Amino acid sequence: MRVLVVEDEPILADAIAEWLRREAFAVDVVHRGDLALERLAVNSYDVVVLDRDIPVVHGDEVCRSVTGGETRILMLTAASGVRDRVAGLGLGADDYLPKPFAFVELSARVHALLRRTRPAAPPVLQRAGLRIDPGRREVSRDGQAITLANKEFALLTELVRADGAVVSTEHLLEKVWDEHIDPFTNVVRVTMMKLRRKLGDPPIVETVAGVGYRIR
Repeated sequence: MRVLVVEDEPILADAIAEWLRREAFAVDVVHRGDLALERLAVNSYDVVVLDRDIPVVHGDEVCRSVTGGETRILMLTAASGVRDRVAGLGLGADDYLPKPFAFVELSARVHALLRRTRPAAPPVLQRAGLRIDPGRREVSRDGQAITLANKEFALLTELVRADGAVVSTEHLLEKVWDEHIDPFTNVVRVTMMKLRRKLGDPPIVETVAGVGYRIR
C-alpha cells in the first residue's frame, strides 16, 4: 500500500503524507514533476496523488507517463470547473479532487483507488480466523479485537491479501515502508515478531526460510 504524493506546496504535501501514514500507507513525497518521474521509474506505487500544476515537468505529462499500468492516479488541482475535471480525466487520471478538499475524502478516494489495483479484493479481508476492515482500520481474530500499530496493520494486510501465497521480505519493504528504509534493515523481522505476539496462539504466520512469510 504505497503512495507517491506529488505536490509543490511543501506544507500541503507534508500534511497529505502525514494523514495517509496515519492510515498505514507507506508514503513518498516529491515537489516537482521531474522528481516524480524519477521515483516512478524505480519504485512501484499503488496510487499517485498528483497535483496538476507542478514545476519542471507539468502534472499532465506525469499523468500521461503513468497511465496504462496498475498505478492509479488521483489528480489534485485548484481548477474545479467541469471542463477542468473532464480534461484531467481525459489525460488518464483515475479520479479528480479539486482544492480545497477534506482529508477524510482524500483518504477515502485513495482507498477506493487501491481496491482497483488488485483483482476483486473484498472491502473486508478474511483468512485463518482473521478479519481485517481496511476502511475502518479494524482487525479481529476469532471475534476478538486486536489493536495494531500502523506498520503491523499494513504488514498483516499484505499477508492476508496474498491469499496463502508467500510474500517476500523485499515486497513487504516496498509496500509497507517508504523509500528511506535501509534495504538491509531487519525492520520486517522485528515488526513481524511484534505482530505475532499480538495475534496470539496458535501461530498463523509461517516463515518460509529464505523466501518470506505467509498465512495458510
